[in-house]
Amino acid sequence: MTNDTNLVVSTDGSALSNPNGPMGWAWADHEGGDADAGGASNGTNQIGELCAVLQALRAHPGERPLVIETDSQYAINCSTTWVPGWKKKGWKNSQGKPVKNRPLIEAIDREIQARTGSVRFVWVKGHAGNTFNEKVDTLARGYATAAGKGDREGCLPIEGWRSLLASPYAQGTRVPPAVKAELDGGPQVLNELGRKKTRLNQEEQKDLAETAVESEAVDPEQAESVAATADAGNGAPDHGIADGQEDEPVSALKDTSDADTADQETKNSGARGLRASGRIRITPPPSGSSMFTGQDLHIIGSIDIDADIDPDGYVAIQEAPFRLHAIEVED
Repeated sequence: MTNDTNLVVSTDGSALSNPNGPMGWAWADHEGGDADAGGASNGTNQIGELCAVLQALRAHPGERPLVIETDSQYAINCSTTWVPGWKKKGWKNSQGKPVKNRPLIEAIDREIQARTGSVRFVWVKGHAGNTFNEKVDTLARGYATAAGKGDREGCLPIEGWRSLLASPYAQGTRVPPAVKAELDGGPQVLNELGRKKTRLNQEEQKDLAETAVESEAVDPEQAESVAATADAGNGAPDHGIADGQEDEPVSALKDTSDADTADQETKNSGARGLRASGRIRITPPPSGSSMFTGQDLHIIGSIDIDADIDPDGYVAIQEAPFRLHAIEVED
């Protein structure tokens, strides 16, 4: 008998000093307090976000409808919108280049197609007081910090290791010997959850939160989200899919072949189908930095707009604050 009640899981990925900084991933159930996390000594936030989605899918099989909440449009689009187009183009993006992180994306697609119950993705605004979004961010940052210090062994699904080691940001990555042997064709050491042990218990979750606070990766107020959801089935805040919720869920069954924005990550909700297009100037420019090397950069960030809009949809932006989330050097 199918349980039609949504099983809601939050996911997140993080890379400290992105790219090529310590990386973490995490998922957390909205009931029962269950969660898991992992990471590596080096990586990118995008690899972390995809690892979190893959691990959440593998940890929640069955017929119950699964809703994955994430603040990453990149993870949502890689899991849904862009996949059909990439398949038709032989896993090439709109510029004719190989799709980044293909092993992870293919694994996510296989899990979605094989799952008996439905899968939906919902975008949530990050760092906006959502208890479970803050919890997975805390756990991911805590694991990233510990992995960067060598206090915890790297823990990724095997597809995550393959994506990371094929990326330009793998220099200096510490790969566990047994994992390296499996990557080289040796015996399988990782279970279906990408690890050699069970998921995190409550004490381990608290330990990662303390690590994140001590390293100043998160503040103490955010880290309280871990304790607040220790027994999420009994009175903890519910940030699941409520009746009448306005954020538009993205269906995993959506068939969209247009992947022209395949390697971009935008932090907008997509609610009501709103989109912004056009050229803007960020100041001060990269060329003004002493660290500038002359290469083009890929940036991930967000702009809050408080301005008038004309009937044709045009808005004049004047010195709007830009929040930079991550910087990546273009291939």
